[in-house]
Amino acid sequence: MATIVFNAFSFLQKKLKEKNRQYSNVNINISQEETVEDIITRLGLKTDDIEAVFINGRIQSFDTILCDKDRVAVFPPGIPGPYRVLLGIVK
Repeated sequence: MATIVFNAFSFLQKKLKEKNRQYSNVNINISQEETVEDIITRLGLKTDDIEAVFINGRIQSFDTILCDKDRVAVFPPGIPGPYRVLLGIVK
């Protein structure tokens, strides 16, 4: 079975903690053709809770299909302006 490493940042950590879910360097088993949105839903989050998704250090969309050993990080809305540009969230 394929596995990803998942990390959540800022207030997303609090939301996951309230649901008794881990949020830092979590190994998650995935099935074939599973997307970022599938993982977000499985963890009890909504796509509205998330502004940016990084897979292996690159900004990606919610419909990206995950692969074995992908590193997935999710960030909430409200990232300060300069960081939004530096991270590639906006151009």
